[in-house]
Amino acid sequence: MSRAVIYETFGGPEVLEVREVPEPHPGPGAIRVRVTAAGLNPMDWGIAARPELSAQFGITVPAGFGYDFAGVVDEVGSGATGFAVGDRVHGGAMGRAVADFLLVETPPSATEMVWHTPDGIGDEVAATLPVAGMTAAAALAAIEVRSGDTVLIGGAAGGVGVFAVQLAKLAGAKVIGTAAEGTFEFLRGLGAEPVAYGPGLADRVRTLGVTAATDLFGTETAEAALALGVPPERISTVAAGPNPPGGVRATGGFDARPDAMAHICDAILAGTLVVPVAATFPIEQIRDAVIQQAGRHVHGKIVITL
Repeated sequence: MSRAVIYETFGGPEVLEVREVPEPHPGPGAIRVRVTAAGLNPMDWGIAARPELSAQFGITVPAGFGYDFAGVVDEVGSGATGFAVGDRVHGGAMGRAVADFLLVETPPSATEMVWHTPDGIGDEVAATLPVAGMTAAAALAAIEVRSGDTVLIGGAAGGVGVFAVQLAKLAGAKVIGTAAEGTFEFLRGLGAEPVAYGPGLADRVRTLGVTAATDLFGTETAEAALALGVPPERISTVAAGPNPPGGVRATGGFDARPDAMAHICDAILAGTLVVPVAATFPIEQIRDAVIQQAGRHVHGKIVITL
């Protein structure tokens, strides 16, 4: 038997339970990963709480929990390619990550991701990269951030924001990040110029020469950028649905360029991108971890360890 976080009904953290489940084994073309760390994202508890969001991802109850994972390949099915027993890997598996073992197809299915984990990057950091790193990369690629830009990033202190800020800086852009005042010093440490979110945002950044924007939380930043005259094709959103305001570009992690993860890992190894892990929790404390992550006051990522 092995452990997995399961929920039988939709709801808040109270519906999450650590259960003993049968140990899975890979069929043809699949690998089994012994999970050592699983990074949490807002979409994880959103899916568990909202049936309409769950349906968008094809998830029905009872269901597993989490997407981002890191660990070691410990079984390889016949015909599986690209991976061998003992390989360190990280990636994403919809609704299955917070478990001792998970199966991943090779090549990955449409809702999965898996990469080799480079030497020099620990599993706790690797487990934070798939959703947040790829989403940030896609959001910036959609608006073609480049040297000389001044980019307004909405939700800059969140899990995706910490990647977006640093990737934009690496591209040579100046970054203005919206956040609560309590996170201003944290953002300055990442290289962003912080500004308070909320009504009047466009007026607060009007003189700063914004040339591009990405909204990582809703539509406030996108609407402010439109009000400042930023062209819609230079504004992206990741959490505003498929039809964001003003014709701006909706995107997400699955739209990231094929080399995006390699670029992120190279930057981590070079010391030019830092992944702040705010807290780690053992799997038995999954409810406490989700409560803290859902509070949206965390500076960085929260990781479950197994």
